[in-house]
Amino acid sequence: MPHPVMFDDADPLLVRLRSLCLALPEVEERISHGRPTWRVAKQFAQYGGGERTPDGHVRHDHALLFVPEPGDVGALDQDERFFLPAYVGPFGWRAVDLDRDDVGWDEVAELVDASYRQVANRRQLAALAEL
Repeated sequence: MPHPVMFDDADPLLVRLRSLCLALPEVEERISHGRPTWRVAKQFAQYGGGERTPDGHVRHDHALLFVPEPGDVGALDQDERFFLPAYVGPFGWRAVDLDRDDVGWDEVAELVDASYRQVANRRQLAALAEL
């Protein structure tokens, strides 16, 4: 049984995130588990997810899930804006809600770029350097 779609294509946060992700070399968008994801050889970004808390599962429908640079994980974990997303958090992923007032799009673009660089191959990275 397929997952239900858990996003709206007209969501302005999704539209903006989608444009950042698809501007990177060789990126394709796929729907996985009812959510938009972006990948090259591997997935590097997802829109929407959840968080496990002591009280249960909390949905974050407007979150960016991403693969941070290893050296940034400690700082992200100390920043209250970021959280460990359910399912992929144990594999190094982090997340941030894009509808927060204290999250800017320059920062989001940097997170997307860094996440892309974690999974892209040499050819894709070379193409990125030419942009």
